[in-house]
Amino acid sequence: MRSIVVTEAGGPDVLALVEVDEGEPGPGQVLVDVAAAGVNYIDTYHRGGLYDMPMPFTPGLEGAGTVTATGDGVTRWQVGDRVAWPRSIGSYAERVVLGAEEIVAVPDGVSLETAAAGMLQGMTAHFLTHDTFPLSSDNRCLVHAGAGGVGLLAIQMAKVQGAEVFTTVGSQDKAELARDAGADHVIRYRDVDFVAAIEGIAGPRPLDVVYDGVGAATFDGGLRLLRRRGMMVTFGNASGPVEPISPLVLSRNGSLYMTRPTLFDHIATREELEHRAEVLFGLISHDRLTVRVGHRFPLADAEAAHRALEGRETTGKILLLP
Repeated sequence: MRSIVVTEAGGPDVLALVEVDEGEPGPGQVLVDVAAAGVNYIDTYHRGGLYDMPMPFTPGLEGAGTVTATGDGVTRWQVGDRVAWPRSIGSYAERVVLGAEEIVAVPDGVSLETAAAGMLQGMTAHFLTHDTFPLSSDNRCLVHAGAGGVGLLAIQMAKVQGAEVFTTVGSQDKAELARDAGADHVIRYRDVDFVAAIEGIAGPRPLDVVYDGVGAATFDGGLRLLRRRGMMVTFGNASGPVEPISPLVLSRNGSLYMTRPTLFDHIATREELEHRAEVLFGLISHDRLTVRVGHRFPLADAEAAHRALEGRETTGKILLLP
């Protein structure tokens, strides 16, 4: 089968398409024919060396497909089952061997592409808005990169919770996508200072929470917008990692809270994974959440997909299609 393999950390050019052995599912495992693999910023951190990875490896944590074989002891899954997964490395491939406990069923009415596009980013948006800082109609929040994969989903989930949503985007096209997702206030950060723009709308320090997946470029400004005892949720590094800060910065800005959560700590048990997937697919099935696939690339074009993502040329979700 064909698979993307990384043999050394580096830029998108280290993503090589190679022929590899398919492998067989061992005890407690299944073999899945990959219909679509999701492309996420964490994949670029793995590829580039920000997060250490054993070499060589196949990137990609997220995907969806059809079970084609099962290993010993697997009784829950059958050949032909449609499944998805959010945290199994090796998904940039035509087929992948997965732990039977790492996959969830994709319900009728949800396509495999939608499932692949929604797993990691959809469950991330859910835990951010429902667990890290549970939003309500009394809250104002800022979602950075509102036309991105997590951004579009977080806006929709914040509106389901009744919150007033501010968001930042880089272009008029992206602004329209964010508004269509439900954002109340859309700030084009390339045209105006987002801190001044938000304070011009809502006054000084108006926000209860900032959801920041951008990182270095937006972190300091977000702190200046938080109310006393507000929360900074930094969950990504699209513009580079945030520099270390002194805890005194949080006290000087009004006894702020700060957290750096990850999805994997919110789906650490089988029960948590199933619950969050059930909620996500339920929202999709009942038309309360739209998962936008903005870009589809053949598996062989993984390098181009990473360049587009890191160049901020994308909206919604990027998929690789084997």
